[in-house]
Amino acid sequence: MTQEKIDTPTALPAPDGDVVPLTLTMVGDLLAASRQSPRQRMLQPVHKDHADPVHRMFNGLQPGTYIPPHRHLDPEKSETVLVVAGAMIFVEFDEQGVLTGHTLLQPGTENFGVDVAPHVYHTFVALKPDTLIFEVKTGPYDRDTDKDIPDWAPREGTPEAEPYLLSLIKVLAERANAEAELLKEKQAEAESED
Repeated sequence: MTQEKIDTPTALPAPDGDVVPLTLTMVGDLLAASRQSPRQRMLQPVHKDHADPVHRMFNGLQPGTYIPPHRHLDPEKSETVLVVAGAMIFVEFDEQGVLTGHTLLQPGTENFGVDVAPHVYHTFVALKPDTLIFEVKTGPYDRDTDKDIPDWAPREGTPEAEPYLLSLIKVLAERANAEAELLKEKQAEAESED
């Protein structure tokens, strides 16, 4: 499946020049634009053209933005994402849409990014305002084929998108609570053995 056409701007213009400083002003403007966007996110490409063989971009995310679960198969594209500021959860799914894994990503922690193979269905859930990520992905970009969105994932901008995102967040919270309880039990057992 292809990505739905979004009428609101999705990206700021790429900067000019053969050497582009990556500045706090650049990402500050990006985060401000993401706050104003109805999508609650915005891209700042660093690459100059959709045909570039390697795409580099910052992505400003606000809590509540919905990125449909997707993979990159046409053509196959690996993707590397580093969290520069804020926090988000990387979520992966199987072919039927069952959540198979999740990883909390935060700068300055053990898990600050992910590298994703082309065949993996995934999404990101922003946890903090002004979450800033840096992405590197194989080019070229074709809006019609960049994201393979499965039938089980609601399209961005549809009435089903918000309830789907909320249910995903609920499942992630339940899993986090269960993991925290298990950790408490293990700690209590270890203390009782001492």
